[in-house]
Amino acid sequence: MQMSLKKMYLTGDLWGGLAAMLVALPASIAFGVTIYSAIAPAHAALGALAGIVGAAVIGLIASTLGGTDRLISAPCAPAAAVLSAFAIELVSDGVPAGNIILLLLMLGILTGGFQVLFGFVGIGRLIKYIPYPVVSGYLTGVGLIIIGSQISKLLGDNTATHWYQSLFTPLNWDWQAVAVGCATILAMLFGPKLTRQVPGTILGIVAGLVTYFGLATQDASLLQMVNNPLIIGPLGASGEGYFASITGRWHEIGDLRLSQVAALMGSALTLAVLLSIDTLKTCVVLDQMTRTQHDPNRELVAQGIANIASSSVGGVPGAGTMGATLVNLSSGATTRASGLVEGISALVFALLLSSFIAWIPVAALAGILIVVGIRMIDREPLRFVQSSATVLDFGVVIIVVVVALTIGLIAASGAGVAMAILLFLREQIGGTVVRHKFYVNQISSSWHRPEAETHILAQKGDQAVIFELQGSLFFGTTQQLLSQLDPEIKTRKFIILDMKRVQSLDVTAAHLLSQVRDTLAEREAMLLLSNLRENLPNGRNLREFLEQTGVTENNETVRLFPELDNAIEWVEDRLLGEMERPQPADEMPLQLTEMELFKNRKDETLADLEAGLEKRTYAAGQAIYSRGETGEAIYLIRRGSVKIFAPLGAGRTRHIATFGRGDFFGGLAFLDGRPHDNDAIAATETEFFVLSLEHFNKLAEEHKRLAFTLLTAISRSLALRLRHADTEIAMLHEY
Repeated sequence: MQMSLKKMYLTGDLWGGLAAMLVALPASIAFGVTIYSAIAPAHAALGALAGIVGAAVIGLIASTLGGTDRLISAPCAPAAAVLSAFAIELVSDGVPAGNIILLLLMLGILTGGFQVLFGFVGIGRLIKYIPYPVVSGYLTGVGLIIIGSQISKLLGDNTATHWYQSLFTPLNWDWQAVAVGCATILAMLFGPKLTRQVPGTILGIVAGLVTYFGLATQDASLLQMVNNPLIIGPLGASGEGYFASITGRWHEIGDLRLSQVAALMGSALTLAVLLSIDTLKTCVVLDQMTRTQHDPNRELVAQGIANIASSSVGGVPGAGTMGATLVNLSSGATTRASGLVEGISALVFALLLSSFIAWIPVAALAGILIVVGIRMIDREPLRFVQSSATVLDFGVVIIVVVVALTIGLIAASGAGVAMAILLFLREQIGGTVVRHKFYVNQISSSWHRPEAETHILAQKGDQAVIFELQGSLFFGTTQQLLSQLDPEIKTRKFIILDMKRVQSLDVTAAHLLSQVRDTLAEREAMLLLSNLRENLPNGRNLREFLEQTGVTENNETVRLFPELDNAIEWVEDRLLGEMERPQPADEMPLQLTEMELFKNRKDETLADLEAGLEKRTYAAGQAIYSRGETGEAIYLIRRGSVKIFAPLGAGRTRHIATFGRGDFFGGLAFLDGRPHDNDAIAATETEFFVLSLEHFNKLAEEHKRLAFTLLTAISRSLALRLRHADTEIAMLHEY
């Protein structure tokens, strides 16, 4: 069974690699011809060999070192666009052809070096976060550049320097080249609709060759290989040909000036980014189709090493290519071995059919690249024009495309980065930084207050306002925050800012907080900050940052709290006139008659109740009861305080309530007889009166009115708590 599966995988990889080669090799030859013919038409054959070498070397090394199954790497359109534009610029500057070839090779090596660096520093995971409009603009720009670079070749015009000069000068057209190119384009566009068994590039080349040799029956000069501008011509792969030429170029490295090498850095960085995006975009699509997960940093390192090796031996740099990869996948490939098959078969195929490749018409290759360029143009952004919400995104696409066409891909990369920053700022500024806004009479702390204190807080609670902040507080959102704070700063006694959901905070936002603090100080009001996290997503310690920027230097005006609940509790104490909460050691245990639950009750009646109560003392941190225990008692706090914790799952709990001296808890379980659904922990050393269910039942038999009064008091207190909880829940849903 295992042998059968292994054989099936090998067969799939074999056929997948061969099919992918049939797509990748002709395109690689076309890309190489495009780059080198930009130096001079006579270099077309050298370019064809450079494409072959690139397809073989990149296919072998990237598949061996990369970790993405089924990915096919080969020379690609972005490389052809950047390198041909670079070559044209050098020609216009009068740089000798030999030096141009050497600079192209060094540019490829530097590009690979940048990709290796990207992988080692972890940029592979960040490249995928480049906004879609920027990537779309890049791809469309590269597609249009490819199309523009091929028009003269498609028309057979060797005189014009710009595509529009060729397009509008029909007298310079070679109609034989036009016929070959058009036949190639038509075969690529419509051939796959007739048969999906043969790749479109192969159909295009066959159609171009058939048309070319059909024309040769009427023009014998087309059958001459030497000095025939319509075909690639002899490849020169041996002797003093290709490899001797590349070796000779490397001997000339000493003739290059340092300034020339330094000038390559910008182009190399641009090309590295484009190739990396092209590769990772293909990997993402492959992951979606195969339900796998690629390692972007490992893939970039592999692609970089492959491009260094390819350029070192005169090949064209490349990337993971979408077309060949999808053909590989659909042909049954399952592992990286298919990439090795593609690389080996590309080299073998080229060596065996070098004479055949020499006869491929240049116009046929131009037709192939024009179709590739057309398919690279992203038409999806046209939908962005239909909505005002996405018009800016469409503008970003247009700007990147225009800059790529008028200035160059290097400038387009800079414009793309600038546009990405603008898109980020737009999203940050467009969202609100205030998640919730409450007053203390709308949402209270977890400390359960007596009814009289609750009434006071309901009246005075609007003296304190709570802002729950979120997102990034930076120069782009400070004015938005100030506009919401300003009305409250002028009238409220306490401003509470909860930072729990703040992702980042810059110096401008810190300066705003300092201004808010100073404005409040003039009115003898206070700024309270809660949840100052020590590890924001950007790695910054928020508490230390606010100290360094001077926001928290005045302890009389600014107070810090670990949780929002602590800040609300502190404000409640101030509003109630309590300067400091009494220490547990200073508290005197309450008698039953002093508790609010039993006020205005007869002493003799309470005496019978107290006789049946159990007195207990718990140390700080000791569990009073745990979730799941039977609720057979109600706890009356004589001294100290108790915290209630609710389960969140996965062993986590959350503090939901605090009960203090004179209050009670455990009432729900006492009334319904169900187990406790939370944990009660003594916050300080705490003394209780404990009324068990057994004693209550005895009391109910002897003092029915007392039992009824007790149940009524407990129910009323619980009802008040539930009403308050319902109000707070309604406020939360309102936002």
